[in-house]
Amino acid sequence: MMRRFVALFAGLLTGALVGGVLALMFAPNSGKALQQQIADTVDRLAGEVRRAAEERRMDLENELEKLRQPQVKLE
Repeated sequence: MMRRFVALFAGLLTGALVGGVLALMFAPNSGKALQQQIADTVDRLAGEVRRAAEERRMDLENELEKLRQPQVKLE
């Protein structure tokens, strides 16, 4: 489970970096407009990563709570 989260996070980070570099190389905007566009994109991506991490944390907490509940044996 943790490996999937790390892989997801690494993929998101790599995609963001590659996207940022490509945006700088091919952007038709210059100066302040480009800076604002990059800042907006970074904010959006950071929000998506935070939401994904929070959802994953809640899933793991729910799973942990299920595991902590007493198991009933039927005989």
